[in-house]
Amino acid sequence: MAEQKQNILVIKLAALGDFIQALGPFAAIRRHHHDAHITLMTSAPYVDLAQATGLFDRVLCDSKPRGLSLAAWLILRRTLRSGGFARVYDLQTSDRSSFYRHLFWPGESPQWSGIARGCSHPHDNPKRDFMHTVERQAEQLKMAGIENVPGPEAMAGLAGLDAPLEGFALPKDFALLVAGGAVHRFDKRWPVENYTDLARRLATKGLIPVLLGGPAESETLEVIAAGCPQSLNLCGQTNLCEVAALARLTRLAVGNDSGPMHLIAGLGCPSLVLYSHASDPDLCGQRGANVSYIRKPKLVDVGVDEVMETLELA
Repeated sequence: MAEQKQNILVIKLAALGDFIQALGPFAAIRRHHHDAHITLMTSAPYVDLAQATGLFDRVLCDSKPRGLSLAAWLILRRTLRSGGFARVYDLQTSDRSSFYRHLFWPGESPQWSGIARGCSHPHDNPKRDFMHTVERQAEQLKMAGIENVPGPEAMAGLAGLDAPLEGFALPKDFALLVAGGAVHRFDKRWPVENYTDLARRLATKGLIPVLLGGPAESETLEVIAAGCPQSLNLCGQTNLCEVAALARLTRLAVGNDSGPMHLIAGLGCPSLVLYSHASDPDLCGQRGANVSYIRKPKLVDVGVDEVMETLELA
């Protein structure tokens, strides 16, 4: 009789940038447990991305039960308890994901790497919240017995992210502009007039601006496209695999601190990311083979001349 595979659960719920920075840990877990059946629990927006990495045997979508939604909690509990998991790697390390350890009660909880109280493999460094996400997760896995965790710049899990781009009528030479970000975080967005000016200047250098964003950025990207008619506005037209394919072809990318810039930079695209006081690249900055940052207390203080000089296109 064939020996039954060990079942491993990895938890990483959100957000896009955090998911990209977990690709190295995902790959390290896959390598360490090469004979195991590995399940990832993530949020709905990242299911396709997780499947495209090829690192997991199964991907579960977390229903994220709320408050007193007893039926939803019982369904989630049944899902977790029926998995037969020998070990859980909680890479989300939030209050929610830590609470999931209690859903295995009654009975013995699986071995658990994370910060849940009483877990078998705690990441108990009191300075963990002052570490960059990449180093923090690598140290967490080291404490659980997994060494040599690659970073996103090693493209771990990114090789499978690709898509045909023939339908976009791309220019021969182009630059990606990622002018959006979290809807409620306008302090993380460079002013639209600056992006418009940058788009014009790139166009005069022979780099056609290709504008990326979702529906929430439609107004912003329409303003840029109107101010720079040479631009190609792909707002709402690209999925993450297509963004990855664009990142492989573009000359460079400029954007705010946002999830898509983590993906673009992680693929080795020459990337410039603009930061305000609202976030710190020392803790959450994009990682890649060719990424740089400009950070000032307010993004309005970052001039277009400075961006062009940093891109060495002045």
